[in-house]
Amino acid sequence: MVTEIKAVRGGLRKRPTDGPGTATARPKPEWLKVPLPVGPVYARVSGLVRELGLHTVCQEARCPNVAECWGHGTATFMILGWVCTRACKFCAVATGNPRGAVDAGEPQRVATAVRELDLEYVVLTSVDRDDLPDGGAAHFARTVRAIKEAAPSTRVEALTPDFRGDRAAVALVVDSGLDVFAHNLETVRRLTPRVRDPRATYDQSLEVLAFGKRHRPEVLTKSSLMLGLGETDGEIREAMRDLRAAGVDILTLGQYLRPSKSHLSVERYVTPAEFLRYRDWGYEEGFVEVFSGPLVRSSYRADRVFEEAKAGQPAGAGAGGVAASRPD
Repeated sequence: MVTEIKAVRGGLRKRPTDGPGTATARPKPEWLKVPLPVGPVYARVSGLVRELGLHTVCQEARCPNVAECWGHGTATFMILGWVCTRACKFCAVATGNPRGAVDAGEPQRVATAVRELDLEYVVLTSVDRDDLPDGGAAHFARTVRAIKEAAPSTRVEALTPDFRGDRAAVALVVDSGLDVFAHNLETVRRLTPRVRDPRATYDQSLEVLAFGKRHRPEVLTKSSLMLGLGETDGEIREAMRDLRAAGVDILTLGQYLRPSKSHLSVERYVTPAEFLRYRDWGYEEGFVEVFSGPLVRSSYRADRVFEEAKAGQPAGAGAGGVAASRPD
């Protein structure tokens, strides 16, 4: 949801700006330009989502891969509302206090959409809900179970907040019957205080991922890094090693794109060749699958990543024209 003004307790708050001395706006390179989503599949999915009063990150975040993913039977639903209790400086979702509001009918409506659209793979994600005692973990679990009941063959991935590091909340989600447990590290250690909300620490995210893997080793774990925020190659490699030490199986790497002038500036546009190199590093560090490309997002072709990670087989071409397959 792209907005420069954030709702807070009935009022409005502007997002913090980068401050002086940050990079100026840069023209986007050709490899980041994609056509607008069109076609009957896009129209059908967007129509049913609207009819059921649901939100997809595919639309809210203006994902460049929406038509491709929907065309392959994959969609990402954002549950637990559209107001986040945190204020990360890269994210365009509105910030405020939902005051404990939870839509009890949402899990069943999501399950209905999954069944009606005959989706093969679903990603569930949400805003941070620090106003809820469990951070929304029970709602995640109810939604996963509703989908599995309505569409038993559908694979489900939960891309969750950090639940403030609450292990019981993480266990509740991982025990729900999902196929992939995902939580995004987002950026390297040095940049985390600048990029993410102060409550979202680097080590807390690693511990959430590590606990999820320890709790149910058979469930695949997944994380993502945004590049172009000022990180160095050495810091990227360090983050990869930290994620592998936490037992993460799947890594996605994509280009950070500034949602508005009130968000962090893009420090550099990472080239397709660099994404290829980072992909190779990921395999060298031991990830089962690595999807790396300028337009890759954390849920990009999640169906394909899952199947290839399970089978231990190489992936095909990644988003933005970057091959995501294992190096020879």
